[in-house]
Amino acid sequence: MQPHAVDSRASRAHGEMKTILIADDDGDTRSAIASLLEADGYHVVQAERGEKCLFLSMEKSIDGFLIDLEMPGLDGADLCRRLRAMERHKLSPIICLTDSDDDSCVQRAFSCGADDFLNKPINSIILKARLSGHMQKMEYMQEMDRVRTNLNRYISRRTQTMVAAYSITGVLPTPEDQDLCVLFSDVRGFTQMSQEVAPTTLFNILSNHLGMQVDSVYRHGGYIDKFAGDGIMAVFDSDDRVAEACACALDIIDTTEKSNRHTSDQSLELGIGIHAGTALVGNIGSDKHLDYSVIGETVNLAARLCGCADPMPVVVSERIAGIAQNRPGFSFGSPWDVSVRGVKDTISVYNLSRG
Repeated sequence: MQPHAVDSRASRAHGEMKTILIADDDGDTRSAIASLLEADGYHVVQAERGEKCLFLSMEKSIDGFLIDLEMPGLDGADLCRRLRAMERHKLSPIICLTDSDDDSCVQRAFSCGADDFLNKPINSIILKARLSGHMQKMEYMQEMDRVRTNLNRYISRRTQTMVAAYSITGVLPTPEDQDLCVLFSDVRGFTQMSQEVAPTTLFNILSNHLGMQVDSVYRHGGYIDKFAGDGIMAVFDSDDRVAEACACALDIIDTTEKSNRHTSDQSLELGIGIHAGTALVGNIGSDKHLDYSVIGETVNLAARLCGCADPMPVVVSERIAGIAQNRPGFSFGSPWDVSVRGVKDTISVYNLSRG
């Protein structure tokens, strides 16, 4: 092993000491590498067999691995495969160590999921440089994972799918007509409430309430297309979309009524409208800012039904009532006619309740 020549302090990135697990049946090799890495600011854990390394990888917080390919028992290749199968180590740097100069060992190291390999005796400068590079890459990938996870909280499931496909193909999907069920919700009297309640309090009330609606939508198989001020626009596109949307709306009303009974804060009253039909799904906007959304008459009518709903009822179109009227758990009142902006003739609508 070469003398310790360069101190990169890579393990202290972001102020955290990184832990490296060395798995090698040769005690002298383990000790020599451990001394080198500890002098460079790493915390080191050692294992003389693959089985112990596997156990420690689950018991302790390990950031990276140096693994001998030729260990007895669970060898380095199998150990590497098992580590890569763990969610916690899908990005962990794994560097394989080998005494052999055979090219097949290199192929074996990479085929089992390793990031790199080093020949013994280990050159200290190369080891530190390679390990530092892989640790920095891991931190970058972890940061990208965190960004992606948090970003996905702000965009719909359908948009996530579209973006993933676009990143692979480089081609935006062509807008297409789909049969959908659209639900709109709206808080009644929100403008007056905003004049009576402190902004921070009002924000917390609305955020919690919208969070409940979002959970209900996803629980019933839909997705959020957008937040519409103090309400939501939700889309249901499964084969059972009408029943799912109706059940979701009733759950939202029930939860809101229960919350109103058990809170000393300002009570909320909702209006909900639901309609089903064909709508155009696609990208809207420019190259610099796109919205993957649903547009068309079906969306407009669902929004209009929400607007004409009294506080707390769920108003649905004749089409919704016709599809769901024989489904258990739903009840529809007598139809009544409403005038809807943009529609020449009056249309029949129904109040939905639990049956």
